[in-house]
Amino acid sequence: MKKTYTENWTKDVKFSLDYTDHLHSEMSDFQQIDFYKSETMGVFFTLDGLMMVSEKDEFHYHDMITHVSLAVNPNIKKVLIIGGGDGGTAREVSRYKHIETIDMVEIDERVVRLCQTYLPQTASTLDTDERIHLFFQDGLKFVEQAKDKSYDLILVDSTDPIGPGEGLFSKEFYSDCFRVLTDEGILINQHETAFFENYKKEMKRAHSKIKGLFPISKVYQFNQAIYPSGSWLFGFASKKYDPIFDHKPELWEQFNIKTKYYNSNLHKASFCLPSFIQEALEDE
Repeated sequence: MKKTYTENWTKDVKFSLDYTDHLHSEMSDFQQIDFYKSETMGVFFTLDGLMMVSEKDEFHYHDMITHVSLAVNPNIKKVLIIGGGDGGTAREVSRYKHIETIDMVEIDERVVRLCQTYLPQTASTLDTDERIHLFFQDGLKFVEQAKDKSYDLILVDSTDPIGPGEGLFSKEFYSDCFRVLTDEGILINQHETAFFENYKKEMKRAHSKIKGLFPISKVYQFNQAIYPSGSWLFGFASKKYDPIFDHKPELWEQFNIKTKYYNSNLHKASFCLPSFIQEALEDE
């Protein structure tokens, strides 16, 4: 009998795929967690009925949340990851041998432990790299209590602005990120999509808050098959660096990091947004 996973992207648009096995299901203290296996997408997992990561296309997201900032400031040493329970962002950051500290703050330990079991492709580095420090607590509180200018890079690898991830889209959180970043600090945050109205609203709200705090604030785009519309956005904010004019491809390429999605030509192109996204951001 065919088994199908279906997710409602909007009230009249659905995303579906067949799966061969429902590997695990549990309700943690924070959310419903499910792991499935698909012939095409490999293992994928959902939180509260929303797809987070699949083996097939996880590298799109993890390449683009990580390497853009390191190609702008190759001297980043101290990194803070908020969320990222699947481990893929920490995996990509850890590929840079010069980075000294990778602090990862995930509110739900069960997400991490289950990904280590069912998604070692993304989570296997979490217990093998001594630079990675796991904190199972509220990222909002962690940043609020962090010391001034203690990180060079903050990567907000959060869920959508509902449930446990809601506070990570607030002005108070972004203000604390600004304070915690060094004078050369960079913030990368999940920025939703502009294609569907309900997601566009959150994109505009997030951009408005960050733009009011950071002197440099840009938005860039990438493709993600399992996310609503297949077109997703990250925000790039910095106290000093412009992601286009301060791009250093010749330095980044010296790291000799083989990537499956990101490359130096794609870097600047990803900031060239379609007109409807530009207009939505300017309107805000």
